[in-house]
Amino acid sequence: MNNPAFDLLQGLKVIDLSRLLPGPYATMVLADFGADVIKIEAPEGGDYLRSWEPLVDGTSAFFLAVNRNKRSLTLNLKTDSGRRLLHKLVAEADVLFESFRPGVMASLGCDYRTLAGINPALVYCSLTGYGQSGPKAKKAGHDLNYQAETGILGTTAAREISSLSGVQVADVAGGALQAVGAVLAGCIRALKSGRGAFLDISMTDGLVNLLPLLSAYHYAEGRSLGPDQTFFNGQLACYSIYRTADGREMALGALERKFWENFCRAAGCEDLLEGDHQDLKRQPEFKARLRELFASRTAAAWQELLEGRDTCCELVKNFAEVCDDPHFRERGLFWEMTTAGGRRLLQTNTAARVDGQRPPTHRSAPGLGEHTDEILAGLGLKEEEISALRREGVV
Repeated sequence: MNNPAFDLLQGLKVIDLSRLLPGPYATMVLADFGADVIKIEAPEGGDYLRSWEPLVDGTSAFFLAVNRNKRSLTLNLKTDSGRRLLHKLVAEADVLFESFRPGVMASLGCDYRTLAGINPALVYCSLTGYGQSGPKAKKAGHDLNYQAETGILGTTAAREISSLSGVQVADVAGGALQAVGAVLAGCIRALKSGRGAFLDISMTDGLVNLLPLLSAYHYAEGRSLGPDQTFFNGQLACYSIYRTADGREMALGALERKFWENFCRAAGCEDLLEGDHQDLKRQPEFKARLRELFASRTAAAWQELLEGRDTCCELVKNFAEVCDDPHFRERGLFWEMTTAGGRRLLQTNTAARVDGQRPPTHRSAPGLGEHTDEILAGLGLKEEEISALRREGVV
């Protein structure tokens, strides 16, 4: 099969039973690098994300954003025939992804022990909110809950109320990207020894893993840390956000002395250069001065003033501005997908550049069951057998 993305993982076969965002994002990364990802969906409705608004030509824009370069097979795993077909696929696969709560795959006869008996080299990745063990293992949750549980919301805040992130940090950074790294490590072991692996990936574990500096603060200070109590969440005037005269915001990140000096000289506040700019006793004074200073100019005026000054101070952009940013455009971080209805939709591209390039093209996300006949024929099923499976509601 011709895969228009990178070829680094060409030949790697991935069975994807996951839904919504974390698992599909992880398998999209593998697909972008050339893996053949077969997305298995229930015949009725498929992945829940397909129906989430906003819709583009009848399919969720969210679904289109995280399911490119995959093939779709509908399969009812609650039937004996459906499970047998999954077992056939697993016999030829390298990786299986699933994101059900603990115990669900076992109830379907598709747990790791069963599937490893069919294919000992299988890398089986189970991606959940709280992992396969522990008191919260079967607890429901979403990205917001996982951020709350792991202390991220409690330290990302104005003092009045924790800030709701517009980015799914738990789903993507805590879950999907942790899973990708573990899966590739598992595949290396399977290639070397023929022995696969069971990967227990927890999004909350992944978030805690993202907090080495916060945990260092906590143990060094011997107390719980909230907003404005670390270098990175508002404690320092030189590393904070300030409102401009036109209501926009500028993010100042002048932690190092040289950047602080460059900023103060450009902004005309050289008096703040006396002493240590990270002296905690002086932070209220510094913040008051900088709030007044930033409020005296528009965001555009600040950008013009600081251009080329090496200050680590940037405009807090909205996403429309990000999409139009010449730097990201030149880096190839966006591509335009043409939907089945002919509509053009902007998509984010693979983050990595390989040999200086991004993928020249991508295949758009598949329609529900679009590749069912193709995949089953690849397993040796004849046309009449596939038609019978359809009549029985298996596919």
